Amino acid sequence: QVQLVESGGGLVQTGGSLRLSCAASGRTFGSYVMGWFRQAPGKERESVSAISWGGSSTYYRDSVKGRFTISRDNAKNTVYLQMNSLKPEDTAVYYCALRLGTVLRTESRMYNYWGQGTQVTVSS
Repeated sequence: QVQLVESGGGLVQTGGSLRLSCAASGRTFGSYVMGWFRQAPGKERESVSAISWGGSSTYYRDSVKGRFTISRDNAKNTVYLQMNSLKPEDTAVYYCALRLGTVLRTESRMYNYWGQGTQVTVSS
């Protein structure tokens, strides 16, 4: 079993920055993909970003390209999401997720473990 714990959410003004962290613990041996998803009130969960085991492959949804950066530290079993130039439409609960294996996928159903989520609120 794997446990994921997110941190770093909060309230920020438009144009501000936040850095989300997600620490994995438990049976974390082997290669795995890490992803960030978000869900706003009344909307479906959507993929925000993902990163391969070695970090050489990344994915960003179009609306966050150039503003968000995903990274990981495998020695610490931690993935990060640096969010800059935040907009009110980025307001959501952000979840990190772990996908066993090496193939980078963005569909939420392809991820095996999920964190509890952290709230990000961007005020206008």
